[in-house]
Amino acid sequence: MRLRPASLTARLVVTAVSLVVVVSVLIGVFATLAIHDRLTDQVDDQLRDATRSIAGGPGPGPGGDGNRRPDTVTAFFPDDESVDADGELAGLGRDEDDALEADVLDRLAGVAADDDISTVDLPGLGDYRVTAIEASRIDGGEPEPGTLVVGLPTREVDDAVASLVGYEAVLVLAGGVLAAGAALVVVRRQLRPLREVAGTAHLVSELPLSQGEIQLSERVPAHLTDEATEVGRVGAALNRLLAHVETSLDARHASEQRVRQFVADASHELRTPLTTIAGYTELARRRPDDPETAATALTKVADESKRMTALVEDLLLLARLDSGRPLERTPVDLTRLLLEAVSDARVVAPDHQWRLVLPDEAVEVAGDEQRLHQVVTNLLTNARKYTPPGTTVTVTARADGFTVHDDGPGFEPELVPHAFERFARADAARQREGGVGLGLALVEAIITAHGGTVALASEPGDTRVDVRIS
Repeated sequence: MRLRPASLTARLVVTAVSLVVVVSVLIGVFATLAIHDRLTDQVDDQLRDATRSIAGGPGPGPGGDGNRRPDTVTAFFPDDESVDADGELAGLGRDEDDALEADVLDRLAGVAADDDISTVDLPGLGDYRVTAIEASRIDGGEPEPGTLVVGLPTREVDDAVASLVGYEAVLVLAGGVLAAGAALVVVRRQLRPLREVAGTAHLVSELPLSQGEIQLSERVPAHLTDEATEVGRVGAALNRLLAHVETSLDARHASEQRVRQFVADASHELRTPLTTIAGYTELARRRPDDPETAATALTKVADESKRMTALVEDLLLLARLDSGRPLERTPVDLTRLLLEAVSDARVVAPDHQWRLVLPDEAVEVAGDEQRLHQVVTNLLTNARKYTPPGTTVTVTARADGFTVHDDGPGFEPELVPHAFERFARADAARQREGGVGLGLALVEAIITAHGGTVALASEPGDTRVDVRIS
């Protein structure tokens, strides 16, 4: 069973009404106590006056000439225990006084004669404020010492206080009802901006976000994003969240597009050698008696198989790097690695000018030597294959990596931002001699796995690939 209100509006209204009721009740309690004490003080003053009046008459005690208000109780208890105590309850006139009952006298007998005033519940009469003093009365012409007890009823005080409590209860109830209505109106108005923010979130929640390109244009209105207010902070936070979600969805869509393109390109690149293998296999099958045809077919099958194996290995390496598989971290002599790679390039492409710039001291980095060798080889192979003969390729070693520079025709401007994407090709600016467009993608993936960065800057006559290894 739900005892707590579900909505924020209901909780705030209940809280406000509860506070109003609690404060009103506390004020009523203190006001009632103050009125009760004030009225009781007035009764006590009247009791003292009545006591002095009765004690000062010619015959103190019952039957004295003191002025007494109706319902005044007077009783006299002689010091001589052999003499009976007596008392009376004053009526509207002197002839209407009533003698006190024995149980009333017994209750009054316990009042100490110390001038203090206390409340006593008298049987059949109710609560009385009573006081007792040492006094004497004339009995048979001789003064008789004893204790005079005088009491005034608290009925009027009790009736006034009860009436006040009744009025307070009605006023508290009315105030609670009025507070509930006012709080409901005010809270709903104050929470209206929050409902607008919730409406924006609800609209976004109904958008299909599972696939495809997402147009996430819904935002919280600007007038609800003032961070000086609580609702404004919620609205601004929601807008930041929506912007982040939109960016993430765009990145996801772009990633999906790249994956689709990657699968299509990989399928295309694998289809070519497979088609060649199938064609030459069919040719050899049709000419089983022709040794020359069979030899040519086997040669082509071997070449295409080698090409397909290299492609699959590159794809497998990219997949491993994408999965976050760590590489070896051992000291690598980068100076020796660059020297060997440039020497190999001079042998493979003697029509290019190869230069190696090394610092005075050997450069050593931490990484996977085999993969770093692959990075250098890919960059030098890229420079050799996509630049004309006579191009100067300069490799410069640094303490944190190396740079490969060439003075060839450079990349197409629109290709530079996408040069490290998989299957990216420079078909016009650089003549492609084989390859499937994975060389620079592998370079970036390997360097990133080492915690480093790779950057490309290219314009005609000045192409630079900067590799930094952490």
